[in-house]
Amino acid sequence: MSEIKTARTYNQNHIPRERTPGGRRVSIYVSWSYPAEAGRNTAELDNRFSTMTEVRRVAWPAYEDPKWSDPYQFQQGIAGSLELFFWAWVPFQEFVEEVTGHPVPVYQRIDQAGFHTPLDERVLADTDVLFVFGLDHMITGQEAQPGEIEALQAFLAREDACLILGPHHDVGTSDDLSVREVEYRHHGDPLVPRQQRFATFVRDLMKGLGVPVVNRYGLRPATSESNQIAPLSTVRDLDPKGWLDGVTNFNFHMHLPHYDVTTNDPDTIHVLARQPIDTSRPHPFTEAGNTEFNMFLWMPPSGDRAADVLLADSTIFSSLFGGDDSLRNFWRNLVSN
Repeated sequence: MSEIKTARTYNQNHIPRERTPGGRRVSIYVSWSYPAEAGRNTAELDNRFSTMTEVRRVAWPAYEDPKWSDPYQFQQGIAGSLELFFWAWVPFQEFVEEVTGHPVPVYQRIDQAGFHTPLDERVLADTDVLFVFGLDHMITGQEAQPGEIEALQAFLAREDACLILGPHHDVGTSDDLSVREVEYRHHGDPLVPRQQRFATFVRDLMKGLGVPVVNRYGLRPATSESNQIAPLSTVRDLDPKGWLDGVTNFNFHMHLPHYDVTTNDPDTIHVLARQPIDTSRPHPFTEAGNTEFNMFLWMPPSGDRAADVLLADSTIFSSLFGGDDSLRNFWRNLVSN
């Protein structure tokens, strides 16, 4: 990937991208309120992101370079950990720009300066492939409005459109604290609290668009002896568009959501890839007999919806959790098909 040749900008309106032959325009929409997430009370244990100080302590010495640890250079509160997301999405943005010839804007539902950007025609008008990263904690109340559902329905009426929904994990839903502790020990990430529930906004979108999926749990993928994530279990016969061509695995993340399908109609939605679970660590989901969880799903066009709808967790597009040729093949497929 090429180096960034221009200076960074902030606090300006997006410049619309003109359609070009063979180059799909990709946009990312992050469903959080940045002020709500950054302003969470750090004395509360649950339903918040870590502070940068906590990240440094747990990941020591990975972030001890002054560009991360010096409070005069990098924020040390929750805002610092939020900024790590933006750093980690850059390789994905650069890769997609090289593939498509278009820059990839990142919209936030409410940004650092408090500007509210609903998911409407201003975001969708020059977008062909839309990623919605469901990283809003439920406690912040990011509810999708009827106008946003209608705008997405109009977007999905386009044959050239594609929507990728990425609701993140839903950890610690049980009122039984001992069950929450089992879930915590299963994923093993000290930066994730005993309860961390995400994605009110994307859940609202799924309900409004008739996507029969609920994000559940935070499950730890199985790994090989070399500590690489276990290969996906794929169903190639259900993938005529080749979303998984050249793809054997995604990247490792300690707590991934199971995309639970809530319909019995086999034609509505297809589970194209499942991820083996680390069964050496107990979890209610594996104790119920499950050894894999739903990782990548596809809803083919149907009725008035001419576009594809896909589900894939936002961590798959973050360099925080590594990547290889298999992952980059997946990125290319999503923005090219």
